Amino acid sequence: MDSLVDGNHTAVTGFILLGITEDPVLRVILFMTILCIYLVTVSGNLSTIILIRFSSQLHHPMYFLLSHLALADLGYSSSVTPNMLINFLVERNMISYLGCAIQLGSVVFFGSSECFLLAAMAYDRFMAICSPLLYSTKMCTQVYVRLLTVTYLGGFLNACSFTISFSFLLFCGPNQVNHFFCDFAPLVKLSCSDSTIPAVVPSFTSGSIIVVTMCVIVISYICILITILKMSSTEGRHKAFSTCTSHLTVVTLFFGTITFIYVMPKSCYSTDQNKVVSLFYMVVVPMLNPIIYSLRNNEMKGALKRQMARFHYFL
Repeated sequence: MDSLVDGNHTAVTGFILLGITEDPVLRVILFMTILCIYLVTVSGNLSTIILIRFSSQLHHPMYFLLSHLALADLGYSSSVTPNMLINFLVERNMISYLGCAIQLGSVVFFGSSECFLLAAMAYDRFMAICSPLLYSTKMCTQVYVRLLTVTYLGGFLNACSFTISFSFLLFCGPNQVNHFFCDFAPLVKLSCSDSTIPAVVPSFTSGSIIVVTMCVIVISYICILITILKMSSTEGRHKAFSTCTSHLTVVTLFFGTITFIYVMPKSCYSTDQNKVVSLFYMVVVPMLNPIIYSLRNNEMKGALKRQMARFHYFL
């Protein structure tokens, strides 16, 4: 049952996720492709977390944050992908009202946490390159605990703003969500109540997080660039810049796509384009992040080789 009669209104108790496409052949192709991507995402991010946990040479602040980024990527992708895969296999994918609220909250929590983590990692690179002599004292364990506290508290509060706003929306008509997950914008369109305040609050909180974290990243890299240009040694410049390339690549991929979705006017793109971009930053980017960091980082590659050699030794 997906609706209940209440007076003159029909209260919706569940939603139908329309998914990406109705083409049966394309659904099979997408199912196989996204399943493979998800398996790589889970194995890649879990491997990153385990590698950093058990490799003593990676017990540094930067890798500490990287392990939490891998955790956020894992949670972000897992909030959406399993349900989306089910959608490809069934004719009508139903999700309950509570399930929709949980999915919305988890997506916002992990997505917001990733914004904060990328900003924290930019600040870490700023301290490492611009103040190398003070790095070990300025970026102590207490500082990282505070950064993580802000990260997860900010993610939690933003998730609360979305789920509470969602709870204030009334649904008494159509229950077909034109997306592959419970995104907030399509849910607002289905609401039969005044959605002015419930729509503005999440937009303000998420917009504030994007702007603040982007400012931290931009300012950090402006300072890094100035410091690198002042270096007299070409080798020093190359070494300093190489420590930032992985993070810059991840930042460009993540913020580039969420800017397209949440900053650009809705009139600039169609619903189908929205789905494609959402699919990229929620499914593909979490798979790419561990690959980018492992391929571009010599310490990660060295630690992986040592762990593999140790594993073969025990066999």
